[in-house]
Amino acid sequence: MLPKVIIVTAPSGAGKTTIVKHLLSRFSELAFSVSATTRSPRSGEIDGIDYYFISVEEFNERVLNKEFVEYEEVYHHTFYGTLMEEVKRLWKEELVVVFDVDVKGAITLKKNFGESALSLFIKPPSTEILDQRLRNRATDELSKIEERINKAHYELEFEEYFDRTIVNDDLYVALEEATQAVQEFISKK
Repeated sequence: MLPKVIIVTAPSGAGKTTIVKHLLSRFSELAFSVSATTRSPRSGEIDGIDYYFISVEEFNERVLNKEFVEYEEVYHHTFYGTLMEEVKRLWKEELVVVFDVDVKGAITLKKNFGESALSLFIKPPSTEILDQRLRNRATDELSKIEERINKAHYELEFEEYFDRTIVNDDLYVALEEATQAVQEFISKK
């Protein structure tokens, strides 16, 4: 049996990164899988900590070399992927790997890892609240925000593919639900 993995996904703006950071702070046996991306770093992001920031050319070369467990063109000409070498590195340390990935990537990971994976779908309380969260972020230009909103609405349709849905209406409640789900999963033999 493969070592365990935890897959956390959500439409952009639903709060998956906040939940992942909380889980990592609560469980010493968890380790974050740093994804590779072709997008530019945002303010404060560090290569190798937040993402591996690589060129489109390098990304495509790694795809050809079958170095990714999963990868997606999440936005037009913007790729994200999970490098197998990153997963193996964490497994060597006998850690449970935590993925913070887009919805399609999460579906691929769940298919690849099966029963060795717990998949959590973080859902906003409503599409109106999700839209407002994305607009309030102000990390992207307006056209990018609209693209994220449209994609987020589409991604909500995939909820049924995941082991557990957590509605992020009250952050404290969502964090507790995620903590409980992870505790149950990692304590199972």
